[in-house]
Formats: sequence, C-alpha cells, structure tokens
Amino acid sequence: MLRTHTCGQLRAEQVGQEVTLCGWVDTNRDHGGTLFIDLRDRYGKTQVVFAPEGGAAQLEESRKIRGEDVIKVTGKVAKRPEGTINAKIGTGEIELRVTKFELLNKSNNAPFSPTQKDLPGEDLRLKYRYLDLRRPEMQTALKLRNDIILEMRNYFAENDFLDVETPILGRSTPEGARDYLVPSRVHNGMFYALPQSPQLYKQILMVAGYDRYVQVARCFRDEDLRADRQPEFTQLDLEMSFVTHHDVINMIDGLMLRLAKKFLGMDLKLPLPHMTWDEAMERFGHDAPDLRYGCELIDCTDIAAKCDFRVFKETADAGKKVRGINAPGGAAFYSRKLIDELTEFVKQFEAKGLAWFRVEPDGKLFSPIAKNFTEEQLTAIKERMGAKPGDIMFFVADTWAVSCKALHNIRKKVGVDLKLYDPKSYSFSWIVEFPMFEFDNEEKRWNSMHHPFTAPRPQDIPMLETDPGKARAVAYDLVINGSEAGGGTIRIHDSATQSKVFGLLGIDAETAKNRFGFLLDALQMGAPPHGGIALGIDRCIMLFGGLDNIREVIAFPKTQKAADMMTEAPNEVDLKQLRELGIRIATSEVK
Repeated sequence: MLRTHTCGQLRAEQVGQEVTLCGWVDTNRDHGGTLFIDLRDRYGKTQVVFAPEGGAAQLEESRKIRGEDVIKVTGKVAKRPEGTINAKIGTGEIELRVTKFELLNKSNNAPFSPTQKDLPGEDLRLKYRYLDLRRPEMQTALKLRNDIILEMRNYFAENDFLDVETPILGRSTPEGARDYLVPSRVHNGMFYALPQSPQLYKQILMVAGYDRYVQVARCFRDEDLRADRQPEFTQLDLEMSFVTHHDVINMIDGLMLRLAKKFLGMDLKLPLPHMTWDEAMERFGHDAPDLRYGCELIDCTDIAAKCDFRVFKETADAGKKVRGINAPGGAAFYSRKLIDELTEFVKQFEAKGLAWFRVEPDGKLFSPIAKNFTEEQLTAIKERMGAKPGDIMFFVADTWAVSCKALHNIRKKVGVDLKLYDPKSYSFSWIVEFPMFEFDNEEKRWNSMHHPFTAPRPQDIPMLETDPGKARAVAYDLVINGSEAGGGTIRIHDSATQSKVFGLLGIDAETAKNRFGFLLDALQMGAPPHGGIALGIDRCIMLFGGLDNIREVIAFPKTQKAADMMTEAPNEVDLKQLRELGIRIATSEVK
C-alpha cells in the first residue's frame, strides 16, 4: 500500500508515530511560514502541516499544491495546539507534520469544488460526475446504499433464500412500459429485450422447485422519467412457494423492522398497518398515501346537491363528486394570491377549478361562493370537514377519479406548505386488495393493474365472468412516506383462471402462446402456489437517506431525458456495426 492509514483513521493514540497518507487536497491555507492542507479521502479528512523545519525547498514546493491535486505525505502525528482542536471531525485532535511529500497527480482547474457550499446545476454535476462523487454527501449516500443492500442480502440468506441471477438478454413480451431492445448480430433481424423485471424467470424458478429465490436485479424500462424514476434501476426481487400473501408481507415486515432499527434508529411495531386500495383512494385519493399527517379527503356531495351553487349542484346531479380537504391553520397562510396559484396548480390534474371556504375567528365561513349556501348548509360543511377557526377548506367538483388526483396533489402541497409533519419522520404501511383491472377508455378493454399473472382473490373469481371491474387482486404495495417502495402479488398457477384473465385482457390463445408460451408450458408442469414482491432499492435508499431525488443514490444516473451527461450516451455508432446487425437507420425529413 502507498499509505499506512486513511485520512479518517488517525487519533490521539497515534501521536508520535510516523505515518503515510494519500488523498486529495481539499483546502490549503498559507499562514506565512507554515502551510496547512486538509487532505481528503472517502474516510475523512486530516490536517497536514508543512512547516519550516521540513526545509525551505519542501515548503516552497508545497505552495504549488492546488485543490484536488493527489498527494502522498509522510510525517509524524502530533497533537494540535490548544485552541485549534476541531471537535466536528474524528481526526480533529491531531495533525500530520510533514517530513516528505510526493505529488502523485496534478488536477486541472476543476469546474467546481466537491466541498463548495453552493453547488452548481445538476447538469454540470452529472457531466463531471467523478468530481460530484467526491462530495461527502454522495459518499455517504453510496455507503448507505452498500450497507442497506448488504443487510438485505444477509437477512434473506438467514431466511433460507437462494440468490439466483436471471438473464439480462431475454425475450420481448410487450406489456406495460416499452422494452429496451438489443439487436442480435448472430440472428439478423431479431432482437433481445432488456428485462423490465425478472418476473417470468422467477416464476419458472418456483416451478423448478427452488422455493425461495432472491436477487438484487438490474431492470430496464423505456419510459418518461421523473425525479424518482430511472430507465435502468435496481430491484430487490424475491419469490416464495407454498405461501399466502400474508407470508410474503410478513417476510418484508421483518426486513423493514431490521432496516429501520439499524439505519433509522426506529423500533417499528409489527405487523405494519394495512389499508385496502378502496379505503386509501376514498380517504387520500391515492394508492400510496403519506400517513404522517391527516388532511383526509371528505365527501360533501350530498350537501352540495341541495345548495344553489351551480357548479356543485350540477356535479352532484350528474352523479359526480364534490370532495374536499381541510387545511388546519391554513387561513393565515393562503392569501388570495396563493389560492389563485393553487387553482392553476390543480388544472394540470384535470380539475376545472377550485372552491374554498375560510373559517373566520367567529366560526363563520367566508368564501366568494358562500352566498349560494344557506346557514344550515355552511354549518353542515364545516362540521363534515371538522373545520375550526383559522382553517381553510379546498373543494374539487368533478368525477371521482379527477377529485382523487387533484385533491391528492393539493393534500401533498398543503402538507409541505403548512409543515404538517416532521420531514425526518417515517411512516410504513401496506396497501392491499387492488383492483384486478383498470378499463382503458381509448382501447375499450381491460388492462392489468399489476401484470397478467396476478391472482384474483378466490372469492372474486366468479366476478371475472360477471363484473371484472369489481374483482380484487391478491396484490400488495409497501408504502413509505407516500412513496411506493415495492409491490407484489400472489401469482395465478392454474391454467383455467389464467385463460379467463387473458381473455379479459384481449390476449387470445395464439398471442398468449407467442408471448408467454414458455411460462405457460412451465405452469402446466407441476407449478406450486407462489407469490413474491419487488422492492425498488434506489427508491428505498432515497427514502432511508432522507433525500428527494433518486439520482443522489445512484453512482452514474441518467437525466430525465435518459442521457448520460458524462459519457454522452446514447451516441451514434459506426456504419460497420449497423451493417453487422442488419440495421439501417430511417430518419424523417424535416419540413
């Protein structure tokens, strides 16, 4: 090794020892005849001192050192003088008095410093990701990622799971998001697909008798991105045989108990709370509700039906919904200007407008539309909403689906605006009993809420024939702080039910054979009852790290346009490569 210790390792016990450190120059301070340098590596920082006793030549040479240069220094560990101890860092009691140093590599002028307070824009940080990764915050996040994945592996090894790798190059089975396709040189005109998940392979492993499978799996989806989405992502993927959904959920409960204790210092109470999909949508307007605060959605359609406010009355008469939330203490915060901004905000969620009532100090309701309501109706609204003086209520009048979407997003905004929860707090819960299907109005057919192999509740199997929209799946999502951290289902393992589900999805026997033939054949070769779940590792680490951008926990992420700023991928390739693959690029003429 070029070094005897890391830059975060030395303590007062090493005073008097001769040691060698290597690292990056973090800061340098020239105090006349003495030069102080903070030397940094991923383990920490050590103050390094170039003093006159080291020789005039060495001191002069050390003055040429600049930030981000890589150096090697040898010297004796000394106690810092009284009054200069830095209690904020582990090495703050000591310094290294240099007797010899070597410049290992000179750094060009960096576009930004990894330790500067005001960071540049994300594009520049991603362009020079190797500089960004030197930031202590990034190193902490990636260390957390390593430690959480290690803890996950240990937990599942202790519970008798086998870690099995599944293929990256597989068959395209179009369903859900778009596949990333890989052309084959050997089989010209044919393509592999990168896996959106190991779903089909892990089910086959259950048929093969492996009973408990787990994998930290790379997955790929060609979809539009958000702050918490990436085109390539990592899942903690598992499958279990001879289980009910309770067994899968209990297994993940145990994992969350362990992770929360080790990384958050929390003692979770098991079992984690459960809420049905129907209840979540009714109370919160979303299937991944943040349970750290209230502001639940309240239905006031029956009251609205009797009032003279045309928008409310016509909405109720048309069989739609008038629903709202009460923002506690929000009357003083939400000025007329902010209410107008909130009205524009909800329009992006298909709502046509936003009605509001402010509760005055005397308990009366004030609103531009209040004159359209009787005193009895206003009192009924206030009581239904549980509103008190100083509160403000927001209402959306539209279809049930639009009211869910709009009020869910208002609720999120109100929670942040009014600081209704501690951002460092955590809430873990399960959402269960999702609908089997959602109807596609454009295509006039049913789509799977999860995937085509999701099992219906046994009592709902007759509904597949009579009323598919009411059938509920044996499906379950883990929700942490209002984010879906993972989702799973019990799988269909009998061909009769699978055929019914395919039929509802518009997948005929020939198409099913073409897309999923290998799995369907396997399921008829003694398939056990089985089910599993996939946790989004990137998202879980983001949540456990208290971050709000998934790119902060991935070493080399893509932008929201699925580009790698550092390597400039995707990029063009040579014509020779295209010819070998039998590919010609078709471009549309710009008009």
